[in-house]
Amino acid sequence: MGAIRQCSRSACRKSAVATLTYVYADSTAVLGPLATYAEPHCYDLCEQHAGTLTVPRGWEVLRLAMPATPPQPGPDDLLALANAVREAASRPAAADPAPGQRSVHAALEAPPVAEGTRRGHLRVLREPS
Repeated sequence: MGAIRQCSRSACRKSAVATLTYVYADSTAVLGPLATYAEPHCYDLCEQHAGTLTVPRGWEVLRLAMPATPPQPGPDDLLALANAVREAASRPAAADPAPGQRSVHAALEAPPVAEGTRRGHLRVLREPS
């Protein structure tokens, strides 16, 4: 499942329920149910902005039927989720890295150098006691 998409209108933080596309050749705006995935030339709108949509003079609005309730996960979605969980559970725990792979180090691990030695333009100092 993807993340919940927000309305494309500026300063609107509501969840999107409809997708708006333009057919420039026909001077038509098409407003329909929320698309399966976000596309770069489409606009996702919340219920309020979808209901108050206006278009330029001379343009036509084609409003497709909107579902009364949001679609619920179907058996295929639930089966895919269950398979993903099974696959993740069957993977072995993190083991030694394979030959040629880098090992995992803790973040900000100090390099093993003697006190006061220089490494390029940096030097490592012992912490004051």
